[in-house]
Amino acid sequence: MSTWVFLRGLTREQRHWGDFPATFRGEISNAEIVALDLPGNGSLNRMPSPTRVGEMVSFCRAELLARGIHPPYQLLAMSLGAMVAVDWAAKHPEELGGCVLINTSLRPFSPFFHRLRPNNYPALFRLTMLGGSDREWEETILGLTCNCTRNPRTPLESWISYRHENPVSRRNALRQLLAAGRYCAPTDKPSPRLLILASARDALVNPRCSRRLALRWRTAYAEHPDAGHDIPLDDGVWVVSQIRHWLQAA
Repeated sequence: MSTWVFLRGLTREQRHWGDFPATFRGEISNAEIVALDLPGNGSLNRMPSPTRVGEMVSFCRAELLARGIHPPYQLLAMSLGAMVAVDWAAKHPEELGGCVLINTSLRPFSPFFHRLRPNNYPALFRLTMLGGSDREWEETILGLTCNCTRNPRTPLESWISYRHENPVSRRNALRQLLAAGRYCAPTDKPSPRLLILASARDALVNPRCSRRLALRWRTAYAEHPDAGHDIPLDDGVWVVSQIRHWLQAA
């Protein structure tokens, strides 16, 4: 039995994985999945979000041990969650068997205008600074993160319900943005095995970020031709297939 820890991105919670955990369990044998919420998100929405990625790592490690779940872990993480995974792998490599990083972007490898595409600035600034209804928030996020090319079922109504039940405060959203913006990854590749996945049509983060990171660190890499930023939602079968091949190659 291998323990897979799933980590989502900015303002997202474990329920945003949708059907992906079930798809994963069906293809990856002996996988025990533990989906964690980062402080400020989901069931932890009343907690202040850390303003440093390293503090998020400390929280995740303590939370797993408090649940009686001990290393080694495999991490599957996207976006901000992937930054957490990278910092975890750099600081505590003995705890990890490997990491799958989905559509992440890291200093010092990529400039800020690749890490967040400039055409998204106005909408994100308006919502973060001025606020908006639950529907406005989730419609914007869905448009930025999902292309729904392989999975035409829209999760919009579910996402609105999640936001209504566990709202993420604008303060916590800003604190998470600060943590992501200030994080600087190590220039040398962490020692655990890495698989980097990206999408050529990611509307939120330029896929050059993942390509450059994979080239610099000489890691396994695969790129989806038409999924959005949230590849597990758009084409979870493809993600699992890439992970299965990566595990077999080990």
